[in-house]
Amino acid sequence: MKRLSLAAAVLLVSSALLLAGCSKKNTAVAADPNGPITLTVWCWDPTFNVYAMNEAAKIYKASHPNVTVNVVETAWADLQQKLLTALSANQTSSLPDIVLMQDNAIQKNVTTYPKGFLPVNGKVDVSQFAQYKVDVATINGQSYGVPFDNGASGTFLRRDIVEQAGLQVSDFNDITWERFIELGKIVKQKTGVAMISAVGNENDIIALMMQSAGTWFFDAEGKVNIANNTVLKEAVKQYKAMVDAGIILLVTDWNAYIASLNNGSVASTINGCWIVGSISAEASQSGKWAVANTPKLNVPGGINYSSVGGSSWVVLANTKYPDVVMDLLNTTFAGSVPLYETILPSSGAISTWLPASKSATYGQPNAFFGGQKIYEDIVAYAGNVPQIKYGLFNYEARDAVSRALADIVGGTPVDTALATAQKNVEFLVAGQ
Repeated sequence: MKRLSLAAAVLLVSSALLLAGCSKKNTAVAADPNGPITLTVWCWDPTFNVYAMNEAAKIYKASHPNVTVNVVETAWADLQQKLLTALSANQTSSLPDIVLMQDNAIQKNVTTYPKGFLPVNGKVDVSQFAQYKVDVATINGQSYGVPFDNGASGTFLRRDIVEQAGLQVSDFNDITWERFIELGKIVKQKTGVAMISAVGNENDIIALMMQSAGTWFFDAEGKVNIANNTVLKEAVKQYKAMVDAGIILLVTDWNAYIASLNNGSVASTINGCWIVGSISAEASQSGKWAVANTPKLNVPGGINYSSVGGSSWVVLANTKYPDVVMDLLNTTFAGSVPLYETILPSSGAISTWLPASKSATYGQPNAFFGGQKIYEDIVAYAGNVPQIKYGLFNYEARDAVSRALADIVGGTPVDTALATAQKNVEFLVAGQ
C-alpha cells in the first residue's frame, strides 16, 4: 500500500486550486439505460484487482450486453492523488464511475468530500459481508463501499527452510512475538536465512501488531494516541528486538520486499492474505510454502489475528449511470458465488462476502502451499480480526510513526521518538 507524503499533499492542493481557477463544472446528462453504456473503473494490480473487475464485467455483460466496463489500471498513489485533486477543484468530469479505495482511506475521503461519493444503501446488499469490512466504509450510518478483498493476516512460511532448521510449521501457530523471535534466531543460526523482511521506511508490521490487540493511533474519541500508547510501545519493542537480533531483513521498497520472498532471502512474511498472489508468482517454490496464524503481542487483549490492507469498491457521484453501477456491484461482488469461484484459484482473491466462503472452492487443497487448505484457514482467521476505527488522519499518523520507528532503530529513545510523532500529528490535526 502506498501513502501520500505531506509534500505530495501540498502539491495536490496547489494543483486543485489551479484546476479550480481554469475549469468548468461537470455537467451530467440524461442517459438511456438501454443504449450502449460504458462504465469506467480505476483500480491497481493487474493480476488481482483489475483481473477481478474484468471477470465481474464478463458476468454482468452476459445479462446486460449493452454494458461495457473499461478497467483502467491506476496505481493507488496516483488514483488517490487524481481523485482528491479533481474533488478539491470540483472538476469531476474526468473521474471514473467506480474506484477501488484502500479501506483506511475511505473515512477521510468521504468525510472531506461528502458530495463526491454515492452511498450504496438500498442499492447494494452489504448485509452479507464481514461486519468489520462494512464498518470501515460506514459514515453517519451510510455505507459508501462494497467490500472486496480480505486483508486477514497470516504467517506465510517457507516450509523447507524452517524444516531445515529442525522446526515444524506447527511451531509457528498460536505463538507470541517473543516466541517468533526465538524461532527466528534458530532459523538464522541453522540456515543463515533471515526470518522475515519489511520495507524499512514503512510500519505495516507495527500496524498489524496494534490491530491484533484491538487498538490504533487514535483513541475512542478520535484523539491522537501515540506517545502514551502502551500497545504501540510493546509493538515497537518487538520490532526493535527483531532488528537487533538480525532476523528481519529491511529493504528499500516494495519491489525489493517481494523479491526477498521470491528469491529465498527470507523464511517467512507476515502480511495480509493478498500476498498469496505475489508469493505464488514464483513457480519454482511450489509446494514449499505453508500458512500459520499471526503472532500476538503479550498485552491484554492481544490475539493471533489481524488485518493488513484491504479495499472496497466506491461509487463516484459524477457517474451518469448510478443505477447501472449499483446493479453491477450488487449482482457480482455482492451477489455472485461463481465470480469468487473464478477469481480465487487464479488470483488468491479471498472474499469477505460470506456466501462465497461456503463454496467448495475454498476447501480445495492448494498445491503451492503443500496441499494445505489455506483459503479455508484464512477465512477462519478473518472471522477473528478485531474491529478498529482508523480515524480521519490515519495516513498522517502512520507517516509520523514510520519516521519515529526509523529514529528508534537508529538509536533514539522510544519515548522521545513517539512524543515527537504525537506532537507532529496533533499539529496536523489542529491545522485542518
